[in-house]
Amino acid sequence: MYQYKDQEYDAVEFDGRDLRYGELVRCTFRKCTFMNVSMDEIETSYCRFIECDFKGATLNGSIHTESAFENCSFTGANLFVSKFNFCKMTGSDFAGAQMDGITLNQGDWSYTNLSYTIFKKQDLKDIKFYETDFSNADLSFADLRKCDLTGAVLIKANLHGTDLREANLEGVDLKVLVIKNTRMDREQAVLVARSLGAKIE
Repeated sequence: MYQYKDQEYDAVEFDGRDLRYGELVRCTFRKCTFMNVSMDEIETSYCRFIECDFKGATLNGSIHTESAFENCSFTGANLFVSKFNFCKMTGSDFAGAQMDGITLNQGDWSYTNLSYTIFKKQDLKDIKFYETDFSNADLSFADLRKCDLTGAVLIKANLHGTDLREANLEGVDLKVLVIKNTRMDREQAVLVARSLGAKIE
């Protein structure tokens, strides 16, 4: 097992390397590439990854605590049973990423691309999803209570059994929501009804 602390890397290509079982503490990576890198069970804490490319990387069982992945690409990456605790993921793209069993503990996932992602039965409470793209995502039976979903895109998202109570839905196109057994608070239900043309008296 290796450990790096307080290191900075700019435009370094780590492509194809075996970086499993390592620990990164307070390291900064700017415009680095990690394409097809093995990063299984790696642990990061207080690190920053800025505009980095993790295309095709494997991060199975990895744990990230208060790290930031800003405007990074995880296209086709494998994040099976990985954990993100209080992380900042703003602007990152997860198109085609494998995210089964992932754990998101609060944090900021604003402006991320999570379209077609499967979050079935996931606990996603108290996460900031400002203008996040959830189009065609499976959020069935997920717990989204107290999330900030301001401006989020939920076109064709599966919300069957989803718990949205106390979530901020401001700016969400409520007319496109497919609601079936979705749990809402009274205020949200009124907003949805009004978006469909109902007159509330």
